[in-house]
Order: sequence, then C-alpha cells, then structure tokens
Amino acid sequence: MKKIALSTLSLALLGAAGAAHAQSSVTLYGVIDTSLTYVHNASGNQHLWALGNSSGGDLAGTRWGIKGQEDLGNGLAAIFQLENGFDPSNGRNGQGNREFGRQAFVGLTSSQFGTVTLGRQYDPVVDLVQAITADNYFGSAFSTPGDVDNYDNSSRTNNAIKFQSISYAGLQFEAMYAFGGVAGSTGAGQTWSLAAAYNNGPLGLAAGYFHADNSNTLASGLRTGWNSTSDGTFDSNINNFYATAKSIGIARLAAQYTVGPFTMGASYSNAQYKPDGFSAFGSSEKFNVGQGFLNYQATPALLLGLGYTYTKSSGDTSATYHQASLGADYSLSKRTDVYLVGAYQHASGQTRDPVTGGVTNAQASIGSYGYNGTSSQELVALGLRHKF
Repeated sequence: MKKIALSTLSLALLGAAGAAHAQSSVTLYGVIDTSLTYVHNASGNQHLWALGNSSGGDLAGTRWGIKGQEDLGNGLAAIFQLENGFDPSNGRNGQGNREFGRQAFVGLTSSQFGTVTLGRQYDPVVDLVQAITADNYFGSAFSTPGDVDNYDNSSRTNNAIKFQSISYAGLQFEAMYAFGGVAGSTGAGQTWSLAAAYNNGPLGLAAGYFHADNSNTLASGLRTGWNSTSDGTFDSNINNFYATAKSIGIARLAAQYTVGPFTMGASYSNAQYKPDGFSAFGSSEKFNVGQGFLNYQATPALLLGLGYTYTKSSGDTSATYHQASLGADYSLSKRTDVYLVGAYQHASGQTRDPVTGGVTNAQASIGSYGYNGTSSQELVALGLRHKF
C-alpha cells in the first residue's frame, strides 16, 4: 500500500510539474572554449605552452547554465538563471570552486518597468559598458593588464539586488546594491554600482561606476586579503599587493561606432584602490587606462581586430604598461568558431611585490591570463569555441 501511495503522489507531482511547464520555458545552454596557448616570459624568463586557461582567459569563459521564465500575466514574468564556470582542460569548477560561480539569481521582469534580480550577479558596469568594448569581441588578449579595472569581468557580486530599466529609445540604466551582511556594520563588505547606456543604430555610448568595500579586520593587525561581496580583480602582480585595500572604486566610459564593415571604439577607466589603517599600504594606488580598437568584418564569417591599451599607475607606486593586440575569428557555423589572438605588452616603472611588499620593477602581465613575466610579455592563442 505504501508503494502505491508513493506512486500516486509522484504522478500527482508530475502532473503539477507538467501544468507549470506549459506556462514556462527552461533553457539549457553553454559555451566550451579552449585554446593552445603560448606565452613568452610567462614566469620571469620562463616560457609556457598550455591548453586553455583556468582563469578564463580565452574569448569566452567556458560555462554551462540553466535559465527560465514563467509568464505571470499582465506583462510580468518570473525569471531565474544558474550558471557554472569550469575549466575544459581538467573539468574543475571555476570562480573559487563554486557550483554556480558565474551567476545564480532569481527575479521578476516587467515589460513596462524593467527587471529586478536577486543573487550572485554581474554589476551594471559589466552589463552595459563591457558590451561595447574590444573585450566583447576578442576577450582577455584585448583587456587591461591584470584586469585592474574589471574590463574582462573578473568580478561577480554576491547578495546583490539589481534593477535594470527597459530601453527608452535606446537609453537604458541599471543600479545594484549588495548587502555586506555583517550585524552592526551594514557597510562592511558592501558593493554598489550604477551605469547607463545609449545604443541606437551604429552608435553606442555607456558609462558607469562600481564601488566595493573590503570587510573590516576581525582582530588587531592588518588585513590579509580581499573579503567582500564582490570577488575583486586580483589577477596578477600588477595589483595583487593591493588586495588589503579598504575599497575599490572604478569609473568607466566607452563609445563604439559602426560604419560599413568597420567597428571602432574607445574607452577610459579610472580604478582606485584606497587604504585605511588595516591596509598593508598607506597611499591610494590609481590606475588610469585608455583603450582603442578597430574591427573589420572581412567576410560574413571572418572578423579581424586590432587593439591598443595604455595603463598608467600612480600614487603608492608608478608604472606604465603598453599593450598591442591582434585577433581573428572565423565562424565555421552559427555555433562553432576558431580564432587566433595575440598580444604584446611592455612594462616600465615600479610596483609592489605581493609577497614582500617591497618596491620592485613592474612586470608585464597580459589581460587577465594571470602570467607574471619580465618587463615584456608576448602571448598567442589558437582556439576553438562551441556554443550549445
């Protein structure tokens, strides 16, 4: 009798699930992207041949995910998204070994007002500004040295509430706040961000600001690293020493214009790592970054790109980074493409050693690949990407 009762209950649950499914849509999707990568001066004077990159340095971070929507009537719908990042060379989870480290949120969307989502998410600057930069086309080889300004989307934010407006004739804006979750200290570890974008025809404009606070130390002495609702942007020796900062503030703006087969764009960012009494450094470290790119759609299947990035640090230390990038992406089908990207970077000046804290010569480190070289570094990646 117990088995029959359980079977009846199971059939009832399946029937209820079927009724819900008739009003809903759930999509399984993903990207697998890996490359044969060569780095000249990957660690000091040592060179490297590798398959893929666990830090997500290819054109698109490898992932799989589930997203869904349920129509609630009157233009309102419930939505959710769960997205896992992993390394295709060994199958391991990325983003600190999280099951759904890329995204995990639930929310409501209205065709009249906009969308509210709650969970682990990208910030508004990533959503609206990154979409019109070279990183959107060719990934980390075109992004900022060490990703000091989150140009390559290194950081996600936990405990976040985000609002995204509908588009008003091409104008859209977003706002986000993430709770630190510390009783008696609401601001400890909090993150907030604002951004706006205008996209109409060939022209795209976007600007935004991102601010993240580090948690206060629980004991006497200095912080040992970054502990916030946001992941932080510590991908190389360029900024690893500043993980004890009290806060990170990043202002970014970008513009893009398309004419015929050409797409050109420029962007500027100012990233500031600010200390307090618990930080391992005493003066703010500032990174000013200027970038430009030119893409050429040579054929419907072949996209070519050229990019340049200038990065200047000042404050606690002073260093200069010049990076030139080239890319080619060829579509074999709507879901599969092959690509060849390369970059050269030269570093000069001084920065902090993340281990000793002493002042040392600046090291080149292309994009967010995370390899710390000498005063110069070259990288070439031949890759295959498949979307499903």
